Amino acid sequence: MPLLPPPASADGDRREAGRPDPVVFVHGWNSDGSTWETMAGRFRADGWPTGHLDQWTYNATQSNATTAAQLADEIERVLESTGAAEVDVVTHSMGALSSRYYLKNLGGASKVDAWVSLAGANHGTETARWCGGAPCVEMRPGSTFLSALNAGDETPGSPRYATWGSPCDMVINPGSSVALSGALNSTTTCLDHSALTTDQTVYGAVRAHVSQAPSGPAVTG
Repeated sequence: MPLLPPPASADGDRREAGRPDPVVFVHGWNSDGSTWETMAGRFRADGWPTGHLDQWTYNATQSNATTAAQLADEIERVLESTGAAEVDVVTHSMGALSSRYYLKNLGGASKVDAWVSLAGANHGTETARWCGGAPCVEMRPGSTFLSALNAGDETPGSPRYATWGSPCDMVINPGSSVALSGALNSTTTCLDHSALTTDQTVYGAVRAHVSQAPSGPAVTG
């Protein structure tokens, strides 16, 4: 079972102490920032300022290393515009890879408080053998990119890492690809690949994680 949302007062207490961290959303392959309309709307309804919700869009046909460098610039922009010291990063699918590259190789670990992977291709997916271009090659299990990304500590630095994967996700294959050593790894109910970005209960669990709110134990897959 997935994590349950925290009581409403938990988020309220946090917001009374100051504005929440900005959230930078990183979509996956063949997608854009509109992926996050539902989740961003829920954050907004729960008190996150609109200017603290960045539904970033990038060129998903380029190398994840290139995207990581652009993400670094985007996060600097968000920090400057909001005055925050850190951001929270919420990713879907391939978005986990560029953001992890940023955390590991580009100094991002000092600028991210909480990191979230929904249906992330963290150890590759066989599905990527059916598409072409640099990012698809990088998502293939055993790729040079993934081998380097996963070498050593999979969750470096001080960010609080969490992943969510679904037993019914037909895009991430094998399903064990999602979990990371050192992260809070959770398994949802039977959701398809895209539904992890829109499911209400997943949102509650993500909100609890980025808010540092109390929550129940994760179920590892």
